[in-house]
Amino acid sequence: MQPTLLSGNVYYVEYNCFKLLLFSLFVQLFDYVADCLEDFMENKNIKHKKLPIGFTFSFPCKQAKLDEGVLLSWTKHFKARGVQETDVVSSLRNALRKHKDVHADVLALVNDTVGTMMTCGYDDQRCEVGVIIGTGTNACYMEEMSHIDLVEGDEGRMCINTEWGAFGDDGSLEDIRTEFDREIDLGSINPGKQLFEKMISGLYLGELVRLILLKMAKEGLLFNGEIATALRTKGKIETKHVAAMEKYKEGLSNTKEILMELGLFPSEEDCVAVQHVSTIVSFRSANLCAAALAAILTRLRENKKLMRLRTTVGMDGTLYKTHPQYAKRLHKVVRRLVPNCDVRFLLSESGSGKGAAMVTAVAYRLASQRKQIDEILASFKLSKENLREVKTKMRAELEYGLKKETQPNATVKMLPTYVCGTPDGTEKGKFLSLDLGGTNFRVLLVKIRSGRRKSVRMYNKIFAIPLEIMQGTGEELFDHIVQCIADFLEYMGIKGARLPLGFTFSFPCRQASIDKGTLVGWTKGFKATDCEGEDVVDMLREAIKRRNEFDLDIVAVVNDTVGTMMTCGYEDPNCEIGLIAGTGSNVCYMEDMKNIEVVEGNEGKMCINTEWGGFGDNGCIDNIRTKYDKEVDEGSLNPGKQRYEKMTSGMYLGEIVRQILIDLTKHGLLFRGQISETLRTRGIFETKFLSQIESDRLALLQVRRILQQLGLDSTCDDSIIVKEVCGAVSRRAAQLCGAGLAAVVEKKRENRGVEHLKITVGVDGTLYKLHPHFSRILREMVKELAPQCDVTFMLSEDGSGKGAALITAVAKRLHSIGEN
Repeated sequence: MQPTLLSGNVYYVEYNCFKLLLFSLFVQLFDYVADCLEDFMENKNIKHKKLPIGFTFSFPCKQAKLDEGVLLSWTKHFKARGVQETDVVSSLRNALRKHKDVHADVLALVNDTVGTMMTCGYDDQRCEVGVIIGTGTNACYMEEMSHIDLVEGDEGRMCINTEWGAFGDDGSLEDIRTEFDREIDLGSINPGKQLFEKMISGLYLGELVRLILLKMAKEGLLFNGEIATALRTKGKIETKHVAAMEKYKEGLSNTKEILMELGLFPSEEDCVAVQHVSTIVSFRSANLCAAALAAILTRLRENKKLMRLRTTVGMDGTLYKTHPQYAKRLHKVVRRLVPNCDVRFLLSESGSGKGAAMVTAVAYRLASQRKQIDEILASFKLSKENLREVKTKMRAELEYGLKKETQPNATVKMLPTYVCGTPDGTEKGKFLSLDLGGTNFRVLLVKIRSGRRKSVRMYNKIFAIPLEIMQGTGEELFDHIVQCIADFLEYMGIKGARLPLGFTFSFPCRQASIDKGTLVGWTKGFKATDCEGEDVVDMLREAIKRRNEFDLDIVAVVNDTVGTMMTCGYEDPNCEIGLIAGTGSNVCYMEDMKNIEVVEGNEGKMCINTEWGGFGDNGCIDNIRTKYDKEVDEGSLNPGKQRYEKMTSGMYLGEIVRQILIDLTKHGLLFRGQISETLRTRGIFETKFLSQIESDRLALLQVRRILQQLGLDSTCDDSIIVKEVCGAVSRRAAQLCGAGLAAVVEKKRENRGVEHLKITVGVDGTLYKLHPHFSRILREMVKELAPQCDVTFMLSEDGSGKGAALITAVAKRLHSIGEN
């Protein structure tokens, strides 16, 4: 039961296709086949054309795709060495490549049974079974995809090549096999194999008759016990002789003539007996074939859950066509075995060639569609040279941002955070922490314990930031924040305590001290007015005063990336880089003070918030930006800004995917060419769906369900394409993120002046944490682009809120040391 990778009947002909039928095959013979093909094209005056080939190959093959087939075993007297377990399509292609003037490629490998079904399906759309009864025998039929475990996908149907000739190889037919069947099998080139075929097909029926006649003659039941040489000679009686013996009215005279040609002198009774033997052998063949076909028809009826099935069976093969009684007997027995099936038997007049050509035509059309999809996604495939260039340009932008002269025009702002130390384990006390960086706002109470049993305990509450607040006025935003703080303080019963507070504010800020932060510009969908250019700490203090219910000691304003680095640094002193790959994308790291020209002082280190999301805003990465990136940028709240972030962060990846899906649908490659209102809706394709769709554990049916939940009526083919699009977009994002991070770790290595650097990167963000492949691709890219750096990635389990409290604790400790 081999899937054919053919998933639908074809009822039309696309021209410029032809079929090549091979009757024998040996490795060296492929060159001969290619020669024949060249002669054929020359005779037909089509040598100048590029034509697709449909390859009808009538032997059992395992197919992983339509243009690939690994030969499982030879049948029908074939036993060429060196072919089994190899791809016969590749062998033919290799031979064709030697003919430089032959422009043809094999697009489809088709079994002759499948070709027969497709040929008949062109004339009768009910045809869903194909049967060959000729030199060999086989059947194919359309099976429900949900029943085929070997192939991914649950929708629609696929043609199954049963290879029923091997039925009985497991011993299941032993009770009906005769001594003559066993003798034929032992004398064949493949003993123990194709046992069902050896009881049915035209290659063996004549030999079966000969063996029976030989035994009868030996026992004196025929020819007065005389045994002619012909009767002892293998292959002397052929299936064409059996057919002639059973011809209506002429059968007896044909029998006498055939026997005399074999050197026998039969009596009238001998001729009647020989004719009867032929009838028994051919009748058994028809009965066995009918029984197997009845099983397929019953399965089709049960698959469709019908009381009565109406279907057509496409038939071909010399035995079926030329034997005068065979077809009638087969039809009669089938109808007797499946009385609840109305079966039409349709003879394939043009063999399997027409069907193979139609399969190839469809494959040609699908190949054309595949080419269009590949062309659209090609712009998301970055070469190693592209990624090295990104690393080099990022490295340059890091330097521009640190220098006083170039910093104002740098796209990577390299903002000093005034965080000049990492936790040393002596920090202790209770701290409040605020975390604002997306659609949720978090308030935390953090209890830090020092000493041998150092620990951090956290209590938090999450509050929503409604869209109207995100994009309202600055006063409304900070009043809402203070309302959330008041609710939390009351919830925890600490409203009267004046606790030190660290404010994680995940937007670009220019800092003059650790408790001062002037907002450079909003990102991630925020657009509250009267905030940009203002100190966000002052705005928070003023909102607390307006409420006049409590007071807080705001010690530090920090970026979420810095908070992540500090959280991981509390566990691993080697952590000097923080990475966020979530709704937004950013990196911070500890820089030598001597390299930070915008801040006075040369001793020690300071954490730099790179704000690398703005990388490329000067056009330096326009060569790798696609039209889809530009569409997403133009539709954003900040066109022309945060270009790198819009190619790498969770907030935008889903929207990039949506733009690609729209384009594919316009080209008729998705969703039947229909752009639904859902697909037109901005933001409908959230990045979390990328993570779900790309999961290795998710079957195509589940992908389809996700798309249906989004209001996208998809097929399994659509699901495959959508999964591929998601993969292309997320892979590029991870590669770009890895290239940027490689620039940062290389800078750290050069700062230290070492040949090899060992460093830890603290990481947070939903994209890194939840996407099934993002983190792996990012790590691989860093390793490849920064081979002299041994980078450990440490996941921040507690987010940036804990980091803000730690920074506050460190700041209080350092302030206390300064006072003393």
